Amino acid sequence: MANDWFESVAVAQRRAKRRLPTSVYGALIAGTERGHTMADNEAAFAELGVKPITAGQPATREMATEVMGQPMSMPVMISPTGVQAVHPDGEVAVARAAAARGVVMGLSSFASKPLEEVIAAQPQTMFQIYWAGDRDSMVARMERAKAAGAVGLIVTLDWSFVHSRDWGSPSIPQDTKLTTLAKHGPEAIMRPAWLLDWLKSGGIPQLGVPNFVSPGERVPGFFEAYGTWMGTPPPTWDDVAWLREQWGGPFMVKGIGRVDEARRAVDAGATAISVSNHGGNNLDSAPAAVRVLPGIAAAVGDQVDVVMDGGVRRGSDVVKAVALGAKAVMIGRAYLWGLAANGQAGVENVLDVLRMGIDSNLLGLGKSTIAELSRDDLIVPAGFER
Repeated sequence: MANDWFESVAVAQRRAKRRLPTSVYGALIAGTERGHTMADNEAAFAELGVKPITAGQPATREMATEVMGQPMSMPVMISPTGVQAVHPDGEVAVARAAAARGVVMGLSSFASKPLEEVIAAQPQTMFQIYWAGDRDSMVARMERAKAAGAVGLIVTLDWSFVHSRDWGSPSIPQDTKLTTLAKHGPEAIMRPAWLLDWLKSGGIPQLGVPNFVSPGERVPGFFEAYGTWMGTPPPTWDDVAWLREQWGGPFMVKGIGRVDEARRAVDAGATAISVSNHGGNNLDSAPAAVRVLPGIAAAVGDQVDVVMDGGVRRGSDVVKAVALGAKAVMIGRAYLWGLAANGQAGVENVLDVLRMGIDSNLLGLGKSTIAELSRDDLIVPAGFER
């Protein structure tokens, strides 16, 4: 319906806030400590100016690109995010939207839908894995992803388990027992449209993570799998190289924020890196991803595909990131707001908003392709980079 359309990611977020139970919305906001890094991810883009031209703009603009061997209609990828209980169709709806708009899907190992269903909906799906559990269990997860047809592996390394938030952490249910339902039921009842969608789907949100184990094994709950992850000693770069060897295909290291670590990722055999601070969910006071992007892209951009995630809400943000050296960006909260607001159509809406914004900025900057973008198209203030 026409009135379901939203013209910006900000509008999608406002609709999501009205539709979602308070704890669900709070989980999406996330962030750590005072939220400085989370806020700076977005604010940093506003510090970057552009240099528009007045006449001679190209009649058509091309924004297609390729990352890790996967062709994409525009330089935007779906970042893997955990249990997507904002909508009953969850990751499958996101995958369908990604396929419809020609962008690559990233699927979390903490997703709520089986990877086989997601890959069936979008064959261009990359499976994301954490260094969690023993090596045999990690190999089993990768083998399952290979068998299902995943086109790449994303290993996420940027997480330090900082939980405290100045504005308070949401109360996230750990099970669906009667006591839990009694505690969270009232806030769900206050969001009848959201609750009705779930009841029509045949149940209530489940927090199981089916991709954390092999088919046929007992599916652990989110917090059980999370505990396994937290209890696993962090990997070394030798461990990352081992993981890369076991996978044997396109391999992204996500969570890079320093030039020296970008080089270590290249040495470990990565074919791509994502410049990221986990959306502000890692160490607070880390710089915005776009602030460290230029230095990292300059150091290793000729050896691996460099993508960036963190704070992307507009097509202009995408253009700025590409101009500073990224081959593409990954979006997380942006598509989750769309999913919460209007399911698959809402995610498609978000992708359309970004596409239109990219096109408008290419037009205004006088570029016929995204490949023509460079730092010279931007006004980068002194002290912007970190």
